[in-house]
Amino acid sequence: MNTEMGEYVVGACLQLKFGCDFISYNVRPPESGLPGLAEIDVVGLNFIQHTAYLCEVSTHLDGLHYGTGYEESAKKVREKYVRLQTYAKNNLQDFPAIKYMFWSPRIPKGRLISLLAEIEKNGLKLIINDDYKQSVEYLRSKARKTTRDIGNPFFRALQILEHLHS
Repeated sequence: MNTEMGEYVVGACLQLKFGCDFISYNVRPPESGLPGLAEIDVVGLNFIQHTAYLCEVSTHLDGLHYGTGYEESAKKVREKYVRLQTYAKNNLQDFPAIKYMFWSPRIPKGRLISLLAEIEKNGLKLIINDDYKQSVEYLRSKARKTTRDIGNPFFRALQILEHLHS
C-alpha cells in the first residue's frame, strides 16, 4: 500500500516534534487471516523515552466521511482505536508508554466532534482541525530553520518552499 501524504505529515511530526527514532507507515499486524489485512497508518518509536505512538490518519479535506453519517464515522474511529490497542498489547510490550492518536485536518464542528470527544476520553488523542494546523505550522517553522533532508517527502517539500528566494 502506498503511503499517503497525510501519513507523511504525521510521520514528520512524530520525528521532529515527538522525537521518534523510528517511523513506519502502513504497518500490518503479524496476525494471520483477515485481522492482518487492516494496517496501522503510522507507528513511531521513541527509544529514549520508551514511548510508542500509534496513529490513524484520515486526510479527508472536506470532512471526515466513513460511511453514511456521523455515528458510523465515530464507530469506525472507535474500531480503529481498538485495533491500535490490540496491536500494542500483542507487539509493544517493551514500551511502557503507548500514545494513541487520530489525525485529521478537517472535521466539522458539531455532532461528530462530540462523538469523537467521547472516544478521546478513553485515551485516543485527537489531533484535528486547529491542533492539526498547529502541527503543520510547527513543521513549517522547523523547515525554515533547516536544510538537512530527514527522509520525509512532506517535510522536504516544506523545506523547499520555505527556502525559495524571490
